[in-house]
Amino acid sequence: MTTHIRVLVADDQTLIRESFGILLNAQPDIDVVGEAVNGEDAVRQVGELAPDVVLMDIRMPVLDGLEATLRITEHNPDVKIIILTTFDSDEYVYEALRVGASGFLLKDTSAHQLADAVRTIAHGGALLAPTVTKRLIEEFSRLHTPRRRNERIADLSERETEVLCLIAQGLSNSELATRLVIAEQTVKTHVSRILVKLGLRDRTQAAVFAYEAGLVVAGQ
Repeated sequence: MTTHIRVLVADDQTLIRESFGILLNAQPDIDVVGEAVNGEDAVRQVGELAPDVVLMDIRMPVLDGLEATLRITEHNPDVKIIILTTFDSDEYVYEALRVGASGFLLKDTSAHQLADAVRTIAHGGALLAPTVTKRLIEEFSRLHTPRRRNERIADLSERETEVLCLIAQGLSNSELATRLVIAEQTVKTHVSRILVKLGLRDRTQAAVFAYEAGLVVAGQ
């Protein structure tokens, strides 16, 4: 029996909440278990409903999506958060990734892309492959001076450092395996070890770490 992915949609716009709910509930493996009208409501419902994934708008009244993301990831580390954005105007998406979001989606995404994104995040992946995601991380990483974390980077082997840099460039496990001429399972092992050594929750935070640490530069 397939376990359904439990989703909470947090957006102050009724049309967005209802539209995403309809699209996701039409999927055989996804259930929308709740709809939150603001960040505070989202934090409360996460505690009550224990969703696997939260679709989180950045700009909401009472409590914005950034602070809500921080509170949720601090107290519910197993809950994955996808930031909803219009890309051109949301200046805080990079910060959301830093505080624990696993990726982001454009609000005008298709039903197919939306469902695939939820599945990807729920299964431990990150929304790093699309070019727009890489552009986003690069754009906002330019606003931050690289902060060398030699004491943490030093824990990584040469191969793990190489894998981390390629993760930051948006390569998937299969692409990493091809690039490095190693088995995909070996790539997964490297990624797991990187996350443990750096104390990170997923590939998205690993990518942000690489940019912040100066291992990868914007535009590389």
